[in-house]
Amino acid sequence: MIVTSPTQATRLEHDFLGEMAIPDNVYYGIQTLRALENFYITGIPIRTEPLFVQALAFVKKGAALANKELGVLDPNIADFIARACDRVAGGEFDNQFLTDMIQGGAGTSVNMNANEVIANVALEMMGHQKGDYQYCHPNNHVNCSQSTNDAYPTAFRIALNNKLAGYRDTLAELADAFFAKGQEFHNVLKMGRTQLQDAVPMSMGDEFNAFATNLREELLRIDDSRRLISEINMGATAIGTAVNTPPGYAGLVTQHLRTITGLDLSLAGDLIEATYDTGPTCSSRACSSARR
Repeated sequence: MIVTSPTQATRLEHDFLGEMAIPDNVYYGIQTLRALENFYITGIPIRTEPLFVQALAFVKKGAALANKELGVLDPNIADFIARACDRVAGGEFDNQFLTDMIQGGAGTSVNMNANEVIANVALEMMGHQKGDYQYCHPNNHVNCSQSTNDAYPTAFRIALNNKLAGYRDTLAELADAFFAKGQEFHNVLKMGRTQLQDAVPMSMGDEFNAFATNLREELLRIDDSRRLISEINMGATAIGTAVNTPPGYAGLVTQHLRTITGLDLSLAGDLIEATYDTGPTCSSRACSSARR
């Protein structure tokens, strides 16, 4: 809950429920404050996962660029949104992401938290006051051609993909360390054990090499998992029908996200299925095998 002092400068923002005074030094807005009132569940804010905040900014930038190219977003507004997203993705505004990790509404409050922060950063860069949404609106501009139901899961998959990449790097270092010890200990004899008893001789190097092999197998599992979550439903909007998006938007925003993130992202073949399911759409070959 944000409490303002009588002397603190504020701005008034409104939604369907009424008006709220927002501290003028913050970049989030009324929807974020509503979420703090309604969904204070874990006390863990979304800013504790900076890769997710970064991924939300990636998604909003990709959408802005696609909307600009398709003529549904003013080029000047789109450019400022993209520049604001770059700053958010760089971690400059992580402390403005206050919504709880667990909330109702399938992530709507997190999506609006991102929309509001990006809109207000863009407004300042344009020379306007925070909250002056006629020039850059959280919904009409930052969230253009989007729904929480495609923006949130796309951002989540990008963030998880990048987090797994970090895990993979660390695990690879550990596997290399075990392998190095295997080389170092190749002449050190010890007893192998089965059923908690001494069995037959082996070298300690063999044992450490086996540890390294086991970890390298897990690297392959991480790679498989990253491929599975590289299929996104961006452009599906609310239920997967792509309602309120211009023709060609889904494919174009996916192309932009591949460039922005450096990830090998692909658009799901069935956007309705991909909107309610967390797994990838099966390929035609896999689906044919499943039917048999």
